[in-house]
Amino acid sequence: MQSQQMAPAATGDSDNLKQRVQQLEIEVNELKQVVKQLQAVAPSSKGAILAANADVISTPTGVVATGAKDPSSAAEQQASSAVVSGVSAEDRKILDYLHGTTINVNLDTYYEYNFNDPVGRVNLLRAYDVLSNEFSLNQADVILERAPDVKAGRRWGGRLDLQFGQATDTLQGNPANEPRPEIYRNIFQAYGSYVLPFDQGVQVDFGKWSSSLGIEGNYTKDQMNYSRSYWFNFLPFYHMGLRTSIPIGDRFSVNYWIINGTNQVEATNGFKDELWGFTAKPVKTLTWTFNYYLGQEHPDRTPASSCGPVPVQPGLCFTAISPAPNGHTDIFDSYATWLAKPKLTFAIEGDYYIQRLWQHAAPGESSAPQHVDGGAGYVQYQLTPKFALATRAEYMSDRGGLFSGITQTLKENTVTFSYKVSDNFLMMYEWRRDYSNQPTFLSDVQGVFRKDQTTASAGLVWWWGRKEGTW
Repeated sequence: MQSQQMAPAATGDSDNLKQRVQQLEIEVNELKQVVKQLQAVAPSSKGAILAANADVISTPTGVVATGAKDPSSAAEQQASSAVVSGVSAEDRKILDYLHGTTINVNLDTYYEYNFNDPVGRVNLLRAYDVLSNEFSLNQADVILERAPDVKAGRRWGGRLDLQFGQATDTLQGNPANEPRPEIYRNIFQAYGSYVLPFDQGVQVDFGKWSSSLGIEGNYTKDQMNYSRSYWFNFLPFYHMGLRTSIPIGDRFSVNYWIINGTNQVEATNGFKDELWGFTAKPVKTLTWTFNYYLGQEHPDRTPASSCGPVPVQPGLCFTAISPAPNGHTDIFDSYATWLAKPKLTFAIEGDYYIQRLWQHAAPGESSAPQHVDGGAGYVQYQLTPKFALATRAEYMSDRGGLFSGITQTLKENTVTFSYKVSDNFLMMYEWRRDYSNQPTFLSDVQGVFRKDQTTASAGLVWWWGRKEGTW
């Protein structure tokens, strides 16, 4: 606009004065419109970017592009997009990389009281709730996951679970299975994934992962009960190797593993264990899993104090066992979950475990098998969105003492009341009774055992992170 200088009123040219006043009024109105447009785009740089790349009009709600111009290059387009969102191009690269990645934390604590008042305040045959009359840290976990996403053009992924607390000694603490457990003690899971470009996508994982033998899992927030079953405590916790899941239609998938062994990152023999199984979902409310596991768990070497002048890493000095036992381990594992009603869930598990020392016994060598068989049943009723009531009944025949060290029949009953304080905080109150046909459980007298133990516990579980569903 060009400003015009008004003549003094003393000139007497009243018509010219009126014309100039009218022109000033028009210019003031135009300035008001410009100010309104500037106020509409002032809160962000969005208007400036749109104006540079499109024809812009002003609306009551802001600025709208009516005809986008083609950027001169992809780099300009990316930079423009970054500025529109208020994020630099470099930061946008980082955000795009982290998209689909979750960082999750789990904190599991409890207080439990054993009415046997056992010596040392120890609850025998428990996986995680091992201490009585103590405030205890079961586990603290950090889970990092970037799952494959074929729709987003990413076929690869990975997961890392770091674990601390009492649970680490249960999951990763037996030198009979793991030659150097201290190296891997805090790494519960660590594996990479790739989805092969087949019809429905075949995912292959390589590394260390949590075993899917048995219906119960590691993270309490995903369980019906606070304490774990005998079968969770007995069946393998983890494996190291390669696994794949092959979908056949929408309701059926075949699973295959080839691994070092049960609870072994480093193998104790040269035999590679295998698993064949399937997961079926015949109807929306029913999921059934069946697994057959073939292994050989007897070591073919024993630790030695000296390996001569050649240096080796600590813990890698061995002497061969000759002849080494070659008996197999066979595990038949099956479990199913049925959502009978929106608030009522049933689950059942059955297992048969047989192990031999020798596949073909040599003269004078015993090869009588050891058997463990039985199962567990579960019922959970969701009283309200925050309150749930669950129960578990369990039976285990331990012939040969593979689980408990002596031949006996074990049973237990558990009732758990859960209160979900918030989306990330769960309180679980539990009563449990274990009993056996043999004196097994500690009492308040040293060396005196009882056939039963009863415990009451309160578990407090916190978790946070972007991972959805079961961990």
